[in-house]
Amino acid sequence: MTTEIFFSAVLIGIGATAFMDVVALFQKLIFSQQSLNYAMVGRWLGHVVQGQIVHRHIMASDPVPAERLLGWSAHYLTGVVFALGFLAVVGRGWLEAPSLLPAIAFGILTVLAPFLILQPGMGVGLAARLTPDPQAARLKSVFAHFSFGTGLWVAANCVSISF
Repeated sequence: MTTEIFFSAVLIGIGATAFMDVVALFQKLIFSQQSLNYAMVGRWLGHVVQGQIVHRHIMASDPVPAERLLGWSAHYLTGVVFALGFLAVVGRGWLEAPSLLPAIAFGILTVLAPFLILQPGMGVGLAARLTPDPQAARLKSVFAHFSFGTGLWVAANCVSISF
């Protein structure tokens, strides 16, 4: 992977994650839909480094220092890592002429991370099966990752204009 593609992936990952966050903000403002509390992601990560990976429920676990900052940082770092992985798969050709469908497909595929890692670790089970309304939680996660995929395409178009 060249330096140019790496730098592009960083910008695209940050842009796609920001796009996802803007969509979540609109959902909150228009539909009163709560988004993920990234402080709880930080709390989970803080406990992971101490050796505790799975919790009964993350909100009942002890807070960790700077958990909000840790969670938000991990959120954006994850977006960058996903963008790096996406560009490694689709290659430079996609970066030169971004198309929407591969970005959305990849975005939806990334929902496996919360379904298989984050949600079980935070105490809500595989694919949020232990939440009060698992189907709603799953759809919300899929839509969030759909918006991330859309954000990959939007950000790539912005990055390609700047180069």
